Parts: sequence; C-alpha cells; structure tokens
Amino acid sequence: MIANFSGLIGWLGALSYIIAYLFLSLGKLNAKQKTYHLLNIVGATGLIINAIDLNDYPNIIVNVIWFAIGLTALMYIIRIKR
Repeated sequence: MIANFSGLIGWLGALSYIIAYLFLSLGKLNAKQKTYHLLNIVGATGLIINAIDLNDYPNIIVNVIWFAIGLTALMYIIRIKR
C-alpha cells in the first residue's frame, strides 16, 4: 500500500516538474514568479518521498538540492516584494 502511495506521490512530483518547465518554456511563467518555484518545490517533495521509499539515494540528493534551490528562490522573491 505504501509503495503505491509513494509511487503516486512520485508521479505527481514528476508532473509538477513537467508543468513548471512547460509553462516556463511557453512564457506562461518566469523564474521570478512564486508559482514557478512552488511547482518545483512540490515536484521535488513528491520525488523525494518516492525516492526514499525506493532507497534511491542519487535521486534523493538531487531533489533535496532542487527543493533547497526552489525554497531559497521563493524566499528571495517574497523578501524582494516586501
């Protein structure tokens, strides 16, 4: 049951990454928008959960870094807009 749940969460994370990249590529989002970074944070979180379940350490490391980049950028954007 948990493997199925983590698989679903992983797929939702992958979809979130794809949507973020698609919208960035189409000019619907840019890297200065909170939505772009939120999509990346959600994507990283989903893939981290799935990777932990699979003991996929390279994937965990990459997505923890991706999460940290997204969170840092989001905090920067929020601070700049104040």
